[in-house]
Amino acid sequence: MNEQTDTSQIIAQQIQEHPILLYMKGSPERPQCGFSARITEILINYGKRFAYVDVLSNPDIRSELPQYAKWPTFPQLWVNGQLVGGCDIVHNMHETGKLQPLLDTVSVV
Repeated sequence: MNEQTDTSQIIAQQIQEHPILLYMKGSPERPQCGFSARITEILINYGKRFAYVDVLSNPDIRSELPQYAKWPTFPQLWVNGQLVGGCDIVHNMHETGKLQPLLDTVSVV
């Protein structure tokens, strides 16, 4: 197995294990870009627990995830194993009331 395959498997496992997963720059406590900060703030305001992966400290994931997701930028929000999108999409869903019902489909474990 090559490194790219290993990284793809790690990504797939992360997405499967975490119902709400944010691939971001930095951490929720210390976002390293405004887009990551905006999505983090939205998720925190909904009161939903979410996992995150700092792509800045995980260069293999940072390089592989855009191909895996077929989405070129960060942050990326995943809910129930599906890519929701980046900052603009998440912000728009929040503003139009479509994000809350999606997050409510996540079962709390």
